[in-house]
Amino acid sequence: MTSVRVQGVDAGYGRTTVLADFNLEAKTGSMLAVLGSSGSGKTTLLRVLAGFIRPTAGTMSFGDTVILGPGVWLPPEKRGIGIVPQEGALFPHLDVYGNVAYGLRGHQDIGARVDELLELVGMSGLAHRRPQELSGGQAQRVALARALAPRPALVLLDEPFSALDKGMRGEIGHEVRSVLKQLETTSILVTHDQEEALALADEVSVLSRGVLVQQATPHELYTNPVNLEVARFVGELVELPAATKTADVVLCVLGEVKISNHTSNMKSGILGLRPEQLGLNRQETGWQVVSQSFHGHDTLVHLKSAEGVQIQVRVPGTAPVAVGDQVGVSSHGLGRLF
Repeated sequence: MTSVRVQGVDAGYGRTTVLADFNLEAKTGSMLAVLGSSGSGKTTLLRVLAGFIRPTAGTMSFGDTVILGPGVWLPPEKRGIGIVPQEGALFPHLDVYGNVAYGLRGHQDIGARVDELLELVGMSGLAHRRPQELSGGQAQRVALARALAPRPALVLLDEPFSALDKGMRGEIGHEVRSVLKQLETTSILVTHDQEEALALADEVSVLSRGVLVQQATPHELYTNPVNLEVARFVGELVELPAATKTADVVLCVLGEVKISNHTSNMKSGILGLRPEQLGLNRQETGWQVVSQSFHGHDTLVHLKSAEGVQIQVRVPGTAPVAVGDQVGVSSHGLGRLF
């Protein structure tokens, strides 16, 4: 097991700097998700960790081993890193056994190690299948086994589930997390999928334009985002103009709402609430149902006030309203003022 620490790293391509004075930390045995939109610096960070890009400044360490520092640069092949790329990227000329054994050349008991890993990822009966004979989920299991074969200090997962359909993505994601936890292997998952990051990771780091904006547990990130940009990026957000009444209460179109970030230096701002923090009241009026989005487990009800304010309310299952209905809206829990 090992921890990962990145401090003050500058990195990019030629004269273009992507990561500037960048800091990151992954705890021993944890899964850290690096979350960001396209162009945020996720891929550059992954390449820096893997050793494919050499930073121009900063330090990095894996546990007690310094990877980057004054006079120190450890090349990729000496870092003890396993990589699970997008879509598996298995060697097409090798069968499942050969793919997993590829990184074990020169090791003893290769057969026993391959058999152990194939059993661990649920592929023990398919050792002689070719990659083209595997489903997407099976290919990702083999890719994980191949990455784990040399017992790496760190596993990097580069959007490994992006090619799978949504149902399979969740299933394989939790299987991969279970295997990594069983082996107590530190891992970093690079993804643009908010649901995936929140569901799988112990902590989530949000990147924006090469800057680490916030790193926190999934619950903390979702309930207490550090700014409006993070709040918008991590799940749906209801945004309402609000004025402060006291240090922990604001006034908005919904009435009085308590907030979690006590503030005494803001007279007004944007109140952020999650759609599930709002409820419908059919005995009241003031909001018209504009449309509904049914998702099976819940429904997003889109509402509009007479003043033109638009919000979304998430209700379990099927919503008890129809388009055109007039309803009231209430809030519960704590909002956040930005």
